Amino acid sequence: MRGLRCLTDVSVALDPAINVFVGANGAGKTSMLEAAFLLSHARSFRSGAKEALLQRGAAQLSVFAELCLADQRIARLGLGRDGTRWEAKLDTVNVALGQLVGECAVVCFEPGSHALIAGAAEERRRYLDWGVFHVEHEFLAGWRRYQRALKQRNSLLRAATTPTDALLAPWEAELAQSAHQIDLQRRAYLDRLRPKLLDSVARLLPELGALDLRYRRGWSDELDLAQQLRDHRGRDLARGHTTLGVHRADWSITFEQAPLREHLSRGQEKLTALACMLAQAELYAEHRGEWPIVCLDDLASELDQAHQAAVVSLLAAAHAQVLLTGTELPVALQGLPARVFHVEQGELARLL
Repeated sequence: MRGLRCLTDVSVALDPAINVFVGANGAGKTSMLEAAFLLSHARSFRSGAKEALLQRGAAQLSVFAELCLADQRIARLGLGRDGTRWEAKLDTVNVALGQLVGECAVVCFEPGSHALIAGAAEERRRYLDWGVFHVEHEFLAGWRRYQRALKQRNSLLRAATTPTDALLAPWEAELAQSAHQIDLQRRAYLDRLRPKLLDSVARLLPELGALDLRYRRGWSDELDLAQQLRDHRGRDLARGHTTLGVHRADWSITFEQAPLREHLSRGQEKLTALACMLAQAELYAEHRGEWPIVCLDDLASELDQAHQAAVVSLLAAAHAQVLLTGTELPVALQGLPARVFHVEQGELARLL
């Protein structure tokens, strides 16, 4: 890691099981997890501008890693940014970002994870689409087609002169076709995810009773999307953007004992988000034959000791590689084999 927040030039050899980064607040612990997450998502899990990733005074940032896959293949990954553009490398060859993130799977539970349950729909779509991307080879191409058509239609809606049907209709047809494919893939993924989610919620939140997972695709089920886009052109022209489509989709979780999202406490929101992360990780493992890398940021302050122990026990039994941070070694890990690093002012020293 070079030039990433407070990490000037840091290298680390990770244990294939549990790795713990301890140190004071602001020491750079979370940036260690952030580096791994970047390789899997090409973005940070922390809020804020992309420019905040770059260390003050640094010209560029880069993250390099060696990934040992289940088939014993070694993949050499690189992600860097010089200016505003990301550059990705796989085995020293320049590749598209999509190819890089397809090689490396990282899931993360951190202090902002409750936004998956209580926040805006965009966060839930990101979660859903990351999962679909790793099980459906055709997803990325369809998603890019949809985004290109959406950009073109929105540009026409904001044009100085009212666009004609001849201009709008082709893009609406393209939107409808690619949206149908994405919608089917999302539904299929949620069908696979549901039993995993039921299991993880039962382990972490048994007091909330039965779970109901609901999906809204972003337009009415009664008509074809192309027809609905034509019917809503007046509204979309007034607003300057497209108001129907898979970019408006959402999903939600409700419980028998908490039928409204507002009935959940902040702690229950966090545990529900954790259950979603674990369910997604288990589904990935079932599909790919290996667990994703699991990042747990500030675990001890986010979960009580009983839930910490439950999560650590599950991950240890699954033989997942875990990157975990805390101001000190969590109680749930005491007595377990783990590689422990002390982080201070962006410098790393191994303790155990």
